[in-house]
Amino acid sequence: MTGRATGAGPPFPASVLPTLLSADIIVPVRNGWELTKTCLELLQAQTKPHKVIVCDNGSTDGTPERIRETFPDAQVLELGANLGFTVACNRGVAAGNSDIAVLLNNDVECPPDFLERLLAPFGDDPRLGSAAALLLTPGGQHIESFGLAVDPTLAGYPRLRGSPAPNAQGRNPVLVGPSGAAGAYRREAWDDVRGLDEGVRFYGEDVDLALRLRAAGWSSTAVSAATAVHLGSATAAHRSAWQRYEGGFARGYFLRRYGVLRGRFAARAAAAEGIVVLGDAIVFSHDLVALRGRIAGWRAAAGKARLARPPKAAIDRRITFLKSVGLRVGVYTEARTSS
Repeated sequence: MTGRATGAGPPFPASVLPTLLSADIIVPVRNGWELTKTCLELLQAQTKPHKVIVCDNGSTDGTPERIRETFPDAQVLELGANLGFTVACNRGVAAGNSDIAVLLNNDVECPPDFLERLLAPFGDDPRLGSAAALLLTPGGQHIESFGLAVDPTLAGYPRLRGSPAPNAQGRNPVLVGPSGAAGAYRREAWDDVRGLDEGVRFYGEDVDLALRLRAAGWSSTAVSAATAVHLGSATAAHRSAWQRYEGGFARGYFLRRYGVLRGRFAARAAAAEGIVVLGDAIVFSHDLVALRGRIAGWRAAAGKARLARPPKAAIDRRITFLKSVGLRVGVYTEARTSS
């Protein structure tokens, strides 16, 4: 007998279902053994039984061997090279068979009840496709992200970033889905939309997955009780040239896949991207990496099928043009003040 809810109603009380739902936790890594070690130690202390699948993107610091020696219950998938976040997560989810797949960065520190609380909502609604965890900055005073929000151009933003932690109880901005740093996905929903788009390697993939899940009729929820600390830039140089290129690539790729520049918000999208590229070239980074990334991503999407826009309820139309530009600029400001 399965504990998965069905359209005919669950065979168990809703309060019991989260205990019955099985979970795979997918942890993509590349080097950073100390972070991974801490992450896996914290997962060992979880109150909810689960399976850990670590997908190694070509680590050179002995991470796979160390995991097998120190955490023998964890499954290790060695990809042999840095194939990207999307491939690592897809391979990890495919290697599991649990009801819920949880994507978790190795720089997220979870308290013992984190997984139990994150899975709780899945017992109440069979059409709940995903759940977002509340990620706090080190110290726990401010929100790093509480899922994702998108503006009318389908640009994604970490929801409530920088807000005081108590603000997590608010409903705005509108949630579209979880961040890939710490999000839970019903396997049925994941399989329905075929997981992450491997046309991009890093960045924007969680926004796109959220959009496709919502377009396919799956809902999402933000779970304020599932709180963890995200160390954030501990795994990479913040806003490095590589990050700016990959981020630009993803934006160009998805602009084309969703036909944003052919739709109602084309002028707004073009203006926003122009400001970002010019700001990067003239004010912040003094190069054309952001532009080159967008051009490459746009070209990579050539010939691919157009993706459907999500329902209007998934888009936060209160994120105006000026607010969206401010959110973009905030990324660069944060990079300069934290460097």
